[in-house]
Amino acid sequence: MSRAPHAPESSGGGSGEPTRAALRARYGDRLRWLVLVTLMLGTMSSIVSSTIINVAIPDLSRHFGLGQERAQWVAASFMIAMTLAMLLTPWLLNRYGLRRTFLGALALLGVGGLVGGLSPTYGVMIAMRVAEGVAAGIMQPLPSILVLRVFDEREQGKAMTLFGFGVVLAPALGPSLGGFLVEAFGWRSIFFVVVPLTLLGALMARRFMAVDSAMMGERKPLDWRGLALAGIATVCLLNGLVEMRESVAAGMLLAGLGVVLTVVFVMWQLRAADPLMDMRLYSYRQFSAGAVVALIYGAGLFGSTYLLPVYMQMALNYTPSRAGLVLLPAGVALALTIAVAGRLTQRVSPHYQVSFGLALLALSFLLMATGSPSTPYLLLVALAVLGRIGLGCILPSLTLGSMRGVDFSLIAQGSSCINFVRQLGGAIGVSLAGVGLQWRLNQHGTVLGQGADALEQAARIRAFDETFLAVGVVIATAILASWRIRPKPVPLD
Repeated sequence: MSRAPHAPESSGGGSGEPTRAALRARYGDRLRWLVLVTLMLGTMSSIVSSTIINVAIPDLSRHFGLGQERAQWVAASFMIAMTLAMLLTPWLLNRYGLRRTFLGALALLGVGGLVGGLSPTYGVMIAMRVAEGVAAGIMQPLPSILVLRVFDEREQGKAMTLFGFGVVLAPALGPSLGGFLVEAFGWRSIFFVVVPLTLLGALMARRFMAVDSAMMGERKPLDWRGLALAGIATVCLLNGLVEMRESVAAGMLLAGLGVVLTVVFVMWQLRAADPLMDMRLYSYRQFSAGAVVALIYGAGLFGSTYLLPVYMQMALNYTPSRAGLVLLPAGVALALTIAVAGRLTQRVSPHYQVSFGLALLALSFLLMATGSPSTPYLLLVALAVLGRIGLGCILPSLTLGSMRGVDFSLIAQGSSCINFVRQLGGAIGVSLAGVGLQWRLNQHGTVLGQGADALEQAARIRAFDETFLAVGVVIATAILASWRIRPKPVPLD
């Protein structure tokens, strides 16, 4: 995979807009790093909007009178929208370029946060979560595409480290900040957090990005049929998983329809003139293996991210601030791990780092499954740190390892597809976590709610323990696929 022959932006634009020539003259080789930092800020904004909501789910449930099955859609609706929107990123880049695509996504994210905080009804709030999810899905693949297209291979590890170091702070700061905001100002305040971040990102984009992007290409038509098939298949699949709690037969039927539509989507992509997802990517062994790892890893990671704040508040009776604070040291550990792991990408084969990281992540959830009412708070913090160290080993290597050897013309598609598959796994994981938790709660004859005697609390914790055990086993299975990311041996002449 060779470096692109151009910088992140190209010349052109209207009066008063920065051009590539002017930006290159002003910033020189620093320009691509400044663009990467700008994209990083936008991605951080979208991640904050995704993770900060989890600590507010109990408050939202009480405010809108939600049961567990409706409360989980606060997280799942965002995940579904983000997953599907990732398929649009390559098309948007070709048609509008990096600058306009990024600014449009920032505007949608900011509007979603502002209106979401003012939501008078549950329906409006969910609609704004969908809007935020669409914006997040468009933005999330952009940094990886920039790194793979613009940076030399020897610099890609350093660039991914810089990007990862900043972005991983968002999941740590989001729940912690969200916990304090919920206690001090109520659940509405957490929506407003992204508004100043999006404004800052927009100012940086207008300063460092030229109006016409070098990522612009041939303006091909959007594959609306493929997008519709993917959307309907995803919604059917996830709704089927949720429906299984009430009726196994109806849930299986709906989920089965989702699987059938997924097969139809793949067949359409094979014959479409301008597919959303170029199936040639899966002819590369490393990419196919990386996609499997991304799916399983996403399911385990996002499912657990949904579960942990609810576990801390509803089973262990911690306040929202203490529930959010448990992830802060883990976020610091994650950032430090990424800084080290990113530098090792040129020395250690990606499949070693990914496998080791998955093992640590799975171990953290398996140990979390041993929780009891007497589990010390610091032990929960330590287990979260262990899991985030594993995550830090995975993040820099998974995309780079999956994309090495992929044709340069497929980089935008490949990066979007890896992110799409990971987020699809995440959406499935959130739904399965909610369904699995409800199933175990029913089996133990208990429900989530405030206040409980010792027996009721013990029953809730057992239900969570069994759900965490399932998450750990799911993540462990991805280790088998991660071994396939290893580079093909060079034949001896």
